[in-house]
Amino acid sequence: MILSDKNTDNQKDLIIQLKNGHKDSFKFLVELYQDKVLNTCYHFVHDKTDAEDLSQEVFLQVYRSIGRFREDAQLSTWIYRIAVNKSLDHIRKKKRKKRFAFVTSFWGTTENEYELQIPTNENLHSDLEQKEMIQILNNAINKLPENQKTAITLSKYEGFSNKEIAEILDTSVSSVESLIHRAKKNLNQKLYHFYEKNTQVFAG
Repeated sequence: MILSDKNTDNQKDLIIQLKNGHKDSFKFLVELYQDKVLNTCYHFVHDKTDAEDLSQEVFLQVYRSIGRFREDAQLSTWIYRIAVNKSLDHIRKKKRKKRFAFVTSFWGTTENEYELQIPTNENLHSDLEQKEMIQILNNAINKLPENQKTAITLSKYEGFSNKEIAEILDTSVSSVESLIHRAKKNLNQKLYHFYEKNTQVFAG
């Protein structure tokens, strides 16, 4: 996850090498973070192909922007922040596309130009028997306000601490705690009937 203080010197050396354009260092960076970035993107967009495309965009931006990295945060924090922003931008674009397609189809200016994409049940780390529960949770999480969705996803899906989430979102720990609390409250309300028959995954 985020590099510890024990790795500060190694991180500084890596940043220097990256800023100097060392290709082996960038390859090392990708190998170090590609799985985590891919999973982070996936838990926002719920589509493996989209997540793979986004993770490539993340590292492309890292490569292009490393020279402007001010080192006021951990390198990994900066990378995950890019991953979150890329994922949220992707979601916003899809929502705009759906709204545009609905309006144009409603007024008859287009015909079968857009086919609604149903979110897949595929999950990188879950058993097939949990698909239904995962889909219900995903649907409920997607309906949360964006800041709550981001905080609960990073916390419950990605396993980041509140301090790490605060660094990624560039906010305070107390704000993150408040966002997660409100997100869990909203989820419990949305999933009340479902939770009557299943374990409350987000109750803790």
